[in-house]
Amino acid sequence: MFLHAFYIFLSFSKGTKEMKKIVSILLVLIMIMGMLAGCGGNNDVKNDEVSAPVSEQVTLPASEEPEEPAGLVMFTDSVGREVEVPANVTCVSPTGALAQMYLLAIAPDLLATVASEYTDNQTEYIPSYLTSLPVVGQFYGTADINFETIAAASPELVIDVGDPKATIVEDMDEITTLTGLTSVHITATLESTPEAFRQLGKLLGREEKGEELAQFCEKILAQTADIMEQVGEDKVRALYCLGDAGQNVLAQTSFHSEVLDYVMDNLAVVDNIASKGTGNETDLEQITVWNPDFIIFGNKSIYATVAENSAWAGVTAIQNGNYIETPYGPYDWIGTPPSINRYLSMIWLTKVLYPEYADFDMYEEIKEYYELFYGYDLSVEQYDILTANAFLKVAEN
Repeated sequence: MFLHAFYIFLSFSKGTKEMKKIVSILLVLIMIMGMLAGCGGNNDVKNDEVSAPVSEQVTLPASEEPEEPAGLVMFTDSVGREVEVPANVTCVSPTGALAQMYLLAIAPDLLATVASEYTDNQTEYIPSYLTSLPVVGQFYGTADINFETIAAASPELVIDVGDPKATIVEDMDEITTLTGLTSVHITATLESTPEAFRQLGKLLGREEKGEELAQFCEKILAQTADIMEQVGEDKVRALYCLGDAGQNVLAQTSFHSEVLDYVMDNLAVVDNIASKGTGNETDLEQITVWNPDFIIFGNKSIYATVAENSAWAGVTAIQNGNYIETPYGPYDWIGTPPSINRYLSMIWLTKVLYPEYADFDMYEEIKEYYELFYGYDLSVEQYDILTANAFLKVAEN
């Protein structure tokens, strides 16, 4: 109750720099008390179990007082901010879905909160304890982050991962001001993902795991680059269509279309490119004008019924049966959100679009990904279910 009232007070105090300093100090004191419970808390501990009665506490002579442990070290994040972080990090909170996915891969046991609740079809692939963590929202995107809930969870760090915004330094400093917690930004684009994992490994004391994840990403980047070099200018003319009617597209040069632009000739050239996962709205008239030879439909779009839909009959890809559906589990393989799941799309799309050059065993690479990033042993049967519509259907005689 006190924390809730305090957070309301904090919210009304954002406009004054001096007041920000005061509320930050007070919030730090509150969180120090919360840290007694550790990451996730321990509600079963009674007050009288936390410390011995004063009469039983012993004060050592000055010569025998233990030295203050060197518990903090300096860390330089991806945008050059030098911050003090615990030498042994035990509890963290992500700023959004991208950070949540990276932390799920490298240190799921350190998560104190999650940005969004895991759905029923995601829980199969993740540790069960993550489903009970507090949901705090996102700093970017939906911009609904709840600093009160983060403070109550008592993490040691707030970690942001992704493409840095122009205001990233000010944003990270604001998080620290509003929570009293150290905030860290780790830049992670498609190509810098290996370095992002190495930085996270150093920050979280998970260097070995970070290096393992980094090397897998480097392998997929190199493999994809080799395939696309052989493809040259002969990229497949394609669209990525999503939404209930299949009439939204991920536009060329948008952040969400980074892999698509790399592995295919993305025909979706539009004005006012949308910077969100739902893409740009268009219509069938425009799709027919683009007339792709190949269409990738988003999950939960119209893949299952498009062949019987007369409105799509004039599109070459539909006429020739050259369309597939994006696999989903625990996240969309194309990039909703556009995070580490895009490495799945590089494996999958190069195999689908350029089988003559992609001579690797797709199941083995997907299985390796699920083991490394989710700690999940993907069986052949589960793989077949995931990819049921991910390949072209063989025409029946």
